Amino acid sequence: MYKKQVAFQKIVCFAALIAGALFFVYSLGIMTDLYDTLYSMIPNPNNLDSAKVSGARIYYDMQPFNRTLLRASIGMIVLACLLFITNTHSRRKYYAGNAAATFINAAAELFMAVWCHIQVSAFRSQYLSTVDFAALEKRLSRYGTYTDSTFWFDIHYVVCILAVATAILLIVNFIWKKRMMRGEKELLASSGKAVSA
Repeated sequence: MYKKQVAFQKIVCFAALIAGALFFVYSLGIMTDLYDTLYSMIPNPNNLDSAKVSGARIYYDMQPFNRTLLRASIGMIVLACLLFITNTHSRRKYYAGNAAATFINAAAELFMAVWCHIQVSAFRSQYLSTVDFAALEKRLSRYGTYTDSTFWFDIHYVVCILAVATAILLIVNFIWKKRMMRGEKELLASSGKAVSA
């Protein structure tokens, strides 16, 4: 049972690292797709009303969110590294540092999932309701860069669900580890050996 738990805690810690990396890749991907289709539609970024296609301003409207998402994803990767610095991935017994690293990561995963979902859902709605796709297709058809795909808006569900799952797994792992530590302590106490907290 101990080996299964240690293997599980390693997997969970790597999942936290992967979740941060997924948010990072997502932050790059969503804006690249919009850049290809909408950036050239606003000749003067200082005047968003100069757009050649209505709704193209969403590219600029999303910039502050995307910058924050990019920075937060780097923060998530750093926080996931904290799991490895505190040896949460391999430690036999968890201490205060392991608990802090676990709960900070779980909270960050949950926050990012909820915040990203709310923001991306609002921008997806704006994209679908304000962009004049007929005019956009007409302008971009000769360049071959036209797309009305909402792939990058829709894939956020997968990224956010994986982040929530990672947060849950971090908590499950922590509870499992604590139960094993308690069971081990009781076993040693019943055999008459001294046990340190």
